[in-house]
This record gives sequence, C-alpha cells and structure tokens, in this order.
Amino acid sequence: MVLSMERWVGKVAIVTGASTGIGAAIAEKLVSEGLIVVGLARRSEKIEELSKKLSDAKGKLYAFKTDLTKEEDIKDAFDWTTKNVGPVHILINNAGIHLRENLIDGNTDTWRKTLDVNVLALCIASREAIKIMRENNINGHIIHINSICGHKIINLPKMDIYTASKYAVTAITDTMRGELATFGTKIKVTSISPGAVDTPIFDDIRGTEAFKEHIGQTILNPEDIADAVGYVLSTAPHVQVHELTIKPVGEKL
Repeated sequence: MVLSMERWVGKVAIVTGASTGIGAAIAEKLVSEGLIVVGLARRSEKIEELSKKLSDAKGKLYAFKTDLTKEEDIKDAFDWTTKNVGPVHILINNAGIHLRENLIDGNTDTWRKTLDVNVLALCIASREAIKIMRENNINGHIIHINSICGHKIINLPKMDIYTASKYAVTAITDTMRGELATFGTKIKVTSISPGAVDTPIFDDIRGTEAFKEHIGQTILNPEDIADAVGYVLSTAPHVQVHELTIKPVGEKL
C-alpha cells in the first residue's frame, strides 16, 4: 500500500479543539503537509499564535473562535470556512473534556457539559461537514479522536460520565459509517483511540499510585496522535481504516 498525503494538498480541514494538546499537534501536522486548516476553539488566540509559528509552512492555519457547547457557533464556523476558505474535505473531531466527577455524587451540569462537547458537538460538526461534502461531491474523511475508554472500562478515580461519552463515540462512528454507505457516498469515517497521552487531562492524577498501577511510566505525546491522523489520511481512496488503537509500550490499560 502506497501512503501519500498528496491528494489533500491545498484542501480544507477543520480541527476542533485545536488550541492545545492533540488538536494543536494535528493542526500543525496538516499544515506542514500543505493543507488549509481552520482550527476551532474558545481560546482562538492560541491557534493564532500557532498560525504565526507556521507562517513558513506549506499550508495555512486559520483560527475561528468557537464554543463547541453551542450549536450556532459550530454552524457559524462551517459557514465561515465555506465562504472564506473553501468547502471542507477533512473534519477532525478532536475536542473533548473530562471534568473529573463521580457518578454517585457528581454534578448534573458537569455531566451535561461533557456530553455537549464529547458527543453532541461531534455529531453536529459531522453533520455539517457531511452536508458540505455531499453538496460539493467531495469524497472527504471524518476522523473522531476517541479513546481506549470508548472500548473498555478503566478503573481510575473520577472517570464519571467520560467513559460513557467515549463509548458513544464508538457507536456513533459505526452508525455514521453505515449511514454513509447506505447513501452511497465515499466519505470515510475513522475512530482513533489513544491510550494515555501527555495532555492536561491527566495533570491532577499524574504521579499517583493509581496512575502508575493502571497506566505505567510511559505515555504518548500529542505528536504521536497527529502522526496517526497523517497515516489514516494517507491511505488510498479505496482503503478505510475503521479503528486505530494506539498505546505506549508498557501501558497497562
């Protein structure tokens, strides 16, 4: 199999949660490959800083301030992108939050926010991207940044509704792929499920005995996930990677 990003050069990609961590690494990877990327996040100034850093890259990075808990913000982002940059060819649903509650005594508003970002925003963004792709006869690619927590229960402290939200992503991915096949499109859908990644989501438990017991000493870097995105996008048009699981060597999860 020949891997190449060439057919995506000059095409438009939208990356949610692109201000830091995995999202920023993915945006940087795609811009370096010559794509035009629109990064969505509430902290759009972080994306603008990254855009300046990438000013000499093959592609270009734009920032669009977006609160992913608000449907109109998401729809506005896709509308702006279409009018000012071009129709979307790639959507990376990267945004996700984990607010560390328990199920037995957690806060309802916290649960709702987790579902809004991890599940509903992913569905809304995918719907808007698919609509644009179908209207423009684009054989695009939608990638959900999932988690191994979307495939098994992890007994770490305060996992709350996060695991359920990632199980939802797994189900949504398969359902979406089936619907697209039924309608005869060639739009690809991929779930990428990392193990532990060096992002702020682990800041409160890193170094604890529970972390060492369940995860180990080594974790992934955001760039590892960006490379995985590059691999998935590099596959031939007739090849669809359904699920890609990535763990650091020695991880116990």
